[in-house]
Amino acid sequence: MKHIRSKLHRCAFAVSTILCSSAVLAQATPPAEEKAVERMQVTGSHIKRTDMEGPSPVTVINRDMIDKSGFDNLQQLLERLPATGAGTFSTRGNSQDSTANGAAAISLRGFGADATLVLINGRRVATSAFAEGIVNSFVDINSIPVAAIERVDILKDGASAIYGSDAVAGVVNVVLRKDYTGTDVSLGYGSATGPGYDETTLSTVWGTGDDKSNATLILDYFNNGQIDNSELGRFGTANQSVYGGQDLRSSRGYPGRFIVDGVTLRDPGCPADSIAGQTCLYDYGPASIAIPAAERLGAILNLSRKLDGDIEIFSEIAVQHNTSTAGGAATPLDEGAGLTVPGSHPNNPWKKDIKIGRYRTVDAGNRRWDITSDTLRLLAGIRGNFNNWEWEAAAQKGRSAATQTGERDQGWVRTDFLQTEINAGRYNPFGGVQNPQSVIDAITTSLVRRGKSHLTSIDAHIGGELFQLETGAVGLAAGVEYRKEDARDTPDDQFTRGLIFGTESVSAAASRSQKAAYIELSVPVLENLELQLAERYDHYSDFGGTANPKIALHYTPTDTVSLRASWSQGFRAPSLAQIGLGPSQESQFFIDTFLCPTPNAANPACASTDYTIVFAGNPNLKAEESESWNVGMVWQATPDLDFSVDLWSITQDNKIDEVPFGEVYQAECGKQNSTICIRFTPLAGQTLGILNRINNGYFNVSSQEAQGLDLSGNYKMDLGDNGLLKFNLEWTYLDEFEKDNRSYAGEYRYPQYRWVTSADWSRNDWGVAASLSYIGEFEDTPDIDFDGSLDFDTETSEMVDSQITVDTQVYYNLNAQTKLLVGVSNLLNEDPPFAAGDGDGDLYGYVSSIYSPRGRYVYAKVSYKF
Repeated sequence: MKHIRSKLHRCAFAVSTILCSSAVLAQATPPAEEKAVERMQVTGSHIKRTDMEGPSPVTVINRDMIDKSGFDNLQQLLERLPATGAGTFSTRGNSQDSTANGAAAISLRGFGADATLVLINGRRVATSAFAEGIVNSFVDINSIPVAAIERVDILKDGASAIYGSDAVAGVVNVVLRKDYTGTDVSLGYGSATGPGYDETTLSTVWGTGDDKSNATLILDYFNNGQIDNSELGRFGTANQSVYGGQDLRSSRGYPGRFIVDGVTLRDPGCPADSIAGQTCLYDYGPASIAIPAAERLGAILNLSRKLDGDIEIFSEIAVQHNTSTAGGAATPLDEGAGLTVPGSHPNNPWKKDIKIGRYRTVDAGNRRWDITSDTLRLLAGIRGNFNNWEWEAAAQKGRSAATQTGERDQGWVRTDFLQTEINAGRYNPFGGVQNPQSVIDAITTSLVRRGKSHLTSIDAHIGGELFQLETGAVGLAAGVEYRKEDARDTPDDQFTRGLIFGTESVSAAASRSQKAAYIELSVPVLENLELQLAERYDHYSDFGGTANPKIALHYTPTDTVSLRASWSQGFRAPSLAQIGLGPSQESQFFIDTFLCPTPNAANPACASTDYTIVFAGNPNLKAEESESWNVGMVWQATPDLDFSVDLWSITQDNKIDEVPFGEVYQAECGKQNSTICIRFTPLAGQTLGILNRINNGYFNVSSQEAQGLDLSGNYKMDLGDNGLLKFNLEWTYLDEFEKDNRSYAGEYRYPQYRWVTSADWSRNDWGVAASLSYIGEFEDTPDIDFDGSLDFDTETSEMVDSQITVDTQVYYNLNAQTKLLVGVSNLLNEDPPFAAGDGDGDLYGYVSSIYSPRGRYVYAKVSYKF
C-alpha cells in the first residue's frame, strides 16, 4: 500500500512541478499581440483544441440531428449507430428477472455495455441499481432525458489513458444544454399503425442570464404504451416450427405431467396439440411482453456565476423518475419444487400419492413486475484561468435507486402455500382447470426487489500551454480524481428461502474506492504533425493499481488531408456485482442430451427445458486488460464534401466471464454425483436423475478481439433559390470478431455490415429529411442442435436476412416562434427478418436486441419558443 501511495504522490508531485515551472515561464513570456482563438473541449482529450478534428475518431450527434431523428429517447437514437453491436440492450424484450428491467445501455463494437464508458459532461455518473445479465454494470441511458442534450460525442477508440476504467471499446459523452436564454416548449405524439403502441412527449427548456450568470432548467416527460406478444402474431409465439424455427414451448405445462410410481406421465387432460410424448407443452409466448409500458419524468438545472478574477462557480442538479413494467408467463414448476399430490386428493386420477413433475399455475395469472427507478446527481464546481492556464475542480454525489415489486394479483405463487392448498384438496392441479379465486388468493404473495448504487467523486484538473516551440505550443493537461462507489441488489427474502420457484433472482453487495492521476501532452513535432502522449494511473481498493498509456499522431500534409493514428492500453475493473454477487440465477433453454441422446418424443427428457444456472461472485477477480489502435484519414475534397476512413482494432484479455455452460454441462452433467451439475435421484431404470441446476461462477477466463473499418461522408449542395441539400453516410464493416478462439463476425448478432445514410433538404421555412438504415445478414442460431453447446463454428445454419428501414420527416417553421414536424419511422412497415433464435433471449422468431417488432410509426411534434 505504501508503494501504491508513493506512485500517486510522485505523479502528483511531477504534475505540480511541471505546472509551477510552466507558470513561471508563462509569466516571463510577453503576451502575444494577436486575437485569441476560441478553444473547445473535445471528447477523447483533456486538452482544449481549436477544432473538433483530432488524433482520435469522434462522431458528433448535435441538437439538430437529434430533432430530425424522430427519436424521443436516447436508447432509440444510439442503438441505430453502425458502431454499436452485440451487448446493446433496451427495454425491448427485457423481461428477465435477473436483469435490469426498464433500463437500456449501448455497447460499442459489440464488446458489451460494460466496455463502453458513458459520461455526462465529461464526468462519470452512478451506475444502474440493477445490473444487466446478473453482473454487468452500466449507466442507464434511459435516465438521461433527450430534451436536455446539446450533443452526443461518440469516441470510437480506447480511452482508459484519458478516462480510466470501462473505456475499452469507446466513450459516449452526453453534453447537456446550458447557457440558454428564453423558453422552448415542445409537445409530441406518435402511434404505431399496427400494434396498439404510442408515445407522448412534453418538454420545456427555460433559461435566463446575462454575461455573468445563467440558469438553465430542463423538464422532460416521456410515456410509451405497451406491446404484448399476443398482439404480434408469429412474433409472439414460442412455437416457431411452422415458420421454419424451433418449437420452444415449455415442458412446464397447464395441464402438466406427474411422476407416478417412478414413471413420468402426462395429465390425461392435455390437449392434443400440446402433447409431446409424456409432456404437455405450454406456449408462454403470448403471455410475455415485447415492449413494456414506461413513463419517465426528469428535471435538470444548470447554474453558473462568474466571479471576479476570471473565476466561475457552477453546479448541476439532475433528478429522474422512471416507471416501467416487466413480466412473463405464469409461474413454472418442475421436480425441483418438491410438490406432491396425496392419493386422497379428490381430483387425483391415479388415487395414489404422486409427485408433480412439470406444471404451471396459469390460473393464478401471468407474472408481472412494476419497476420504479430514481436517479439523483448533484455537482458543484469552480473553474478559472491563471496566467493562461485553465483549471477546474468539482465534487459530485450520485445515487440510483430501484424497486421491482410484484403484487398478489400479479401471479406470484409461493410453493409452500400451494402445497398446503393441494394437501387440503382445495387446489386442483389436474386438467388445466380454473381454481376458485379464494384459493388463488391463498397461494399467491407479494414480492419486492430493491437496488441502490451510490457514487461520490472529487476531481481537479488544469490545462494550458506549457511552452512554445518553433512549431507551436506544447499543450499539457493533468489532473487527479477520487471516487467511492457502492452497489446493493437485494431480492425478496422469499426468494432466498426458496419459496418462489421458476423465477430467477439476483443478490449482490459490494463497495470500493478509487484514486487516479493522469497527465496528457500535445506536442507539435512539426507545424503539421501533432503528437499526443497520455498516461493514467488508477488504484482500486479491492484489486490494486493499473497504469495505461496512449500515443496518438495527427498529421495534416495538406490543407485538405489529415491523417491520424493512435495506440493505447486500457482496462476494465471488475464490476461491484461481479465481486459481491450472492447466489443468483438465470435460465437457459436446452435439451439434456445425457438423458436424451437421440430425439424421441416419448422420452420426457427430450423436451427443451429452461434449466436453472446458479451463479456466485468471485472476490479474487482481476482487472480486464485491453489494447487498441486506430489508423485513419480525413479528406476535405471540397468545401462542401468530406470523407473519413478509419481502420480499428481492439483486443481484450483477462475478460471476466462465466465458464460457458455448455462446457460445464459436457464436463459435469454426465455424472450423477457431480457437485457442479446437480441431479435428482434417478427414476426407476435410470442411472442419471432429472437435471436440477448447474452451478457456475465468474472468472478471468475469456478474451475477445475485433477489427473493422469505418467510413463517413458528408456533402452539401447549394441549390440557390431551391434551397440547401445535405447528405450524410456512416458505414461500418466488422472484419473480425474473435472470442475464445471462435470467430463471430457474420455469426449470430454480429452482422459484418451496418450503415445509415440520410438526406436533408431545406428551403426557407420548409424542410424534408429522410434516412436509410441498413443491417447486414448474419448466420442464425449459434447452438444449431439446441443442446447447450455452441457449435456455429463447426455447423452451418440458415442466414438471417439483411434489413433496410426508411424514415422520413417534413418540418415547417410556421413563424419565428413555432415549428411543426411530421414524420414516419419504418415507412415501409418492414418486419424483423426471421431468426430461429438462440434458445435464450430470442425465442419468438426474431433477434430482439437488434430489431423492433413495432412496425410503422407515425408521429407529430410542435415546438414554440418565446
